[in-house]
Amino acid sequence: MSSVHQPVPQLRRRRLGVIHLVFFTVAASAPLTVLGGGVTTTFAVTGNAGVPLSFLLLAAALALFAVGYAAMSRHVANAGAFYSYLSQGLGPKWGVSGSFVALVAYNTIQIGLYGLFGAGVADFASATFGLDLPWWVWGGIALLLVGALGVLRVDLNARVLAVLLVLEIIVVVLYDLGAFTHPAGGAITATGLSPAQLFVPGVGAVFAFSVAGFIGFESGAIYSEECRNPRVTVARATFVALGFTGLFYALSAWAMTVAVGTDGLQAAATENGPGLVFAALAEHWGTPVADVANVLFLTSVFAALLSFHNSVARYLFALGREQVLPPVFSRVGASSGGPVAGSLTQSALAVVVLALFVLAGTDPVLELFTWFSGMAALGVVLLMTATSVAVIGYFRRHPESASTWQRLVAPAAATVVLGSLVALLIANFDALLGTDPGSPLRWVLPGLVLLAGVLGAVWGLVLQRTRPGVYRRIGQTAMAPEVLEPKIELATPPR
Repeated sequence: MSSVHQPVPQLRRRRLGVIHLVFFTVAASAPLTVLGGGVTTTFAVTGNAGVPLSFLLLAAALALFAVGYAAMSRHVANAGAFYSYLSQGLGPKWGVSGSFVALVAYNTIQIGLYGLFGAGVADFASATFGLDLPWWVWGGIALLLVGALGVLRVDLNARVLAVLLVLEIIVVVLYDLGAFTHPAGGAITATGLSPAQLFVPGVGAVFAFSVAGFIGFESGAIYSEECRNPRVTVARATFVALGFTGLFYALSAWAMTVAVGTDGLQAAATENGPGLVFAALAEHWGTPVADVANVLFLTSVFAALLSFHNSVARYLFALGREQVLPPVFSRVGASSGGPVAGSLTQSALAVVVLALFVLAGTDPVLELFTWFSGMAALGVVLLMTATSVAVIGYFRRHPESASTWQRLVAPAAATVVLGSLVALLIANFDALLGTDPGSPLRWVLPGLVLLAGVLGAVWGLVLQRTRPGVYRRIGQTAMAPEVLEPKIELATPPR
C-alpha cells in the first residue's frame, strides 16, 4: 500500500520586497499614534522632558539586537520568526515557549488597539457629525475590515498600509515644521536631548513607555517566507525600520518640547493628550489640516491593527504547519496564498475578548488598550532578550556564517541591555497601567505573559515525550533563504 506524500503547506512566495516589509513594520509602530498617544502620555505621566533622548538610546539598544537578528535571518526563513529562531538556537521547547509568549504579545496589542480605535472614532463622529454610537460599534467595524483584508493577498495589505503610512508621516512632518518654526519662548532649545533631563528619578517609567513605540520593528522576519530575496530583505527592512522610527520619534518628541516648552509640558500633555498635536496643526496649518490629521490618527491605529493581525495569523500558520498546534491552522488561501485559518482565528479571538470587555463595562482606552499594550511591550522585549541568546547558540554551531560582532559581541550586549529593560518594565508596570502601585494588576498582567512562556515550555516537553517526531521538527520546517530563491543552472552539453 503506497503512501502519498503530503506537501508541506507554504505561504505564497516572492511577493514582498524591502519597501513592503518597511511599510509593515513601521505601520505596526504607528508614528502618528506614538506621537499623539504615546509621547503625550509619557510626558503627562512622568513629567520627564528627556523623552526625545530616550528614543535615541532605545534605538541604539535595539540596534544591538537587530545585528544578530538580521544575521540569523539570512539563514532561517520561517513565518514563526521568534519561534523558529529560539528553536534553532536554544532548542525546541524554548521555541514553543517563545511562540506562546508571541501569541499573547501580538494578540494583546492587536486587540487592545480596537479599544483605542473605537473610542477615537466615537469621539470624532460625535464631535464632527453628531453621530453618537458606542465605541464597540466602531471597533466592530474595524474588526470586520481587518478580518477581510487579512485573508487577501499580502502585497495588497502592504499597499493599503503604504498609503496610510505615507499620509500620517506627512502630518507628523507638518507638526514638526510648525513646532520648530514657532518655538516657545522664541528660540529652539535642546533641553529634550539633554542627559541631565532624562536621568532623574522615574527614568525607568520613561523607558517603559517609550519602548512600546518600537513594537513592530522586529516583525520583518515573520514575512521572510514571502520575500523576494530573504537573504537580504529582512535584514535591510529591519535596520531601515528601526533607524527611521528611532530618529523620527526622537525628532517629533523634541519638537513637542520646543513647541510647548519644558516648564508647562506635563500640564499641557495631561490636559490635552492627543489634542496637543491637533491644536498645534490647526494653529500653524489651519483647521482643515487638523481635521485631516484627526482622521489619519485613526487610520494610523487601523494600519497597526492590520499589521499585528498579519503577524498573529503567520505565527498560527507556522505552529499549525509543524503540528505544535492543530494542523488546521496551516491552511492557506487557494488564490491569496495567505494564512486564512490563522487570520480567521485571530478575528474570532478578538470578537470574544472584545465582547468580554464590553460586557464588563471597561474603559476602551484606560483599561483595554492600556492593559494590553503594556503586556505586549513586556512580551516583545522578553522575546528579543531570549532571541539574542538564541543567536549566540545558533552561531556556535555555525561560526563561519557570521562575524564575531554579529554572532557574539552584539547579541551578548543586547541580552544584557534588553534583560535590564525587562526588569525596568516589570518594576514600572504600575506606571504603564496608570494604576496605584499597590494594585494587583501590576503583577497579574505581567504574570500572564510569563505564564504563557511557562505553559509553552510545558507543552514542548509534552510533545517531546508523546510525539517525538513532531518535537524534532519544531522550528526545522523553515526553509533556508537560499532555498527560496530560484536557481539558474546551465545545461551540460552532450558529449
